[in-house]
Amino acid sequence: MSKSNSYRAGKHFLQIPGPSNVPDRVLRAMAQPTIDHRGSEFAELTLRILDKLALVFKTSSPVFIFPASGTGGWESALLNTLSPRDKVLAFETGHFAILWKDVAEKLGLEVEWVTGDWRHGIDPAVVEERLRADNGNEIKAVLALHNETSTGATSRIKQIRAAMDAANHPALFIVDAVSSLACAELRHDDWGVDVTISGSQKGLMLPPGLCFNAVSEKALEASKASRFQHSYWSWQAMLEPNQQGYFPYTPSTNLLYGLDEALDMLHAEGMDAVIQRHGRLAHATRLAVEAWGLENLCLNADEYSNSTTAVVLPEGHDADSLRAIILERFNMSLGMGLGKVKGKVFRIGHLGDFNDLMLAGTLAGVEMGLGLAAIPHNKGGVIAAMDYLASQ
Repeated sequence: MSKSNSYRAGKHFLQIPGPSNVPDRVLRAMAQPTIDHRGSEFAELTLRILDKLALVFKTSSPVFIFPASGTGGWESALLNTLSPRDKVLAFETGHFAILWKDVAEKLGLEVEWVTGDWRHGIDPAVVEERLRADNGNEIKAVLALHNETSTGATSRIKQIRAAMDAANHPALFIVDAVSSLACAELRHDDWGVDVTISGSQKGLMLPPGLCFNAVSEKALEASKASRFQHSYWSWQAMLEPNQQGYFPYTPSTNLLYGLDEALDMLHAEGMDAVIQRHGRLAHATRLAVEAWGLENLCLNADEYSNSTTAVVLPEGHDADSLRAIILERFNMSLGMGLGKVKGKVFRIGHLGDFNDLMLAGTLAGVEMGLGLAAIPHNKGGVIAAMDYLASQ
């Protein structure tokens, strides 16, 4: 937000789908003095973090941490597992799927692109069909966004893995879990994912600045054969230092302090409870949208997101104008529509360090904003959500 001479009482509501609210405990942890990243105290910190992080990814395989955004996680996954001119299978589920495709093409990969309507996740049947048709095993990897942040549609990763197995295809399975990790159920090992990509600024409750690659044994073997030239993103360069608690270059020490604290918070709540909390708050949000008489951009109930809900406004009404009114009047930021849905939808983020009363305040701000913007809707969305929350 821009600086103003006038004071606004209370706390700004950051209800975009990430970066999410950073808890005070995490902020305080990050404010500690920086320590020697070659010393024994730092090694203890790193090893502690990697152990706790593996439990979030549900994996016994290595998890690599890079100082970067989720986009860096995409690039690292592609550079380590593939080679120039390799073919990958990817799906248009929304804005971030397109951005990932663009990264792959800029790196010199051939993308077999399955177009979509931005209202559904990936269809596992289409995955199986495309892989069965690939008689020469030219497709080296399947790229899948678990949660498409721009649309609020979550692809069914477990079923996609089953489709790949049914097609008996050897392609690597690379999954973007930037906005689903610690928000929705995700099982790297059990679901046969080869690379799970994520970032620090969503369910992990940190500022932006860290990305993650959880890596299967198959993916590690593939990295040894990659013909891409890279240095910063090298998993092989990370392996040995990480085992000792170090990094091959200067890490983001203070973000790691925050990650250590955030992981403690997640595990104290319990990962199953964290996922259930997200699901409950997401359901309450959808009940409010339904009560307002508005439309969820995601059409398939099996694919509703635990992280974000994208709300479609009636024809002739501008979502960005609504967002501006809500920001000005109630000091609350909502997510904008991206790409082909810009101005048509607004997005409510309900992820990270978030509870019932925070959701009630968020929905109240939306409902008041709908009235001020003269957008046709029914009253009672907040009450519908509160009734549900109180009954659970």
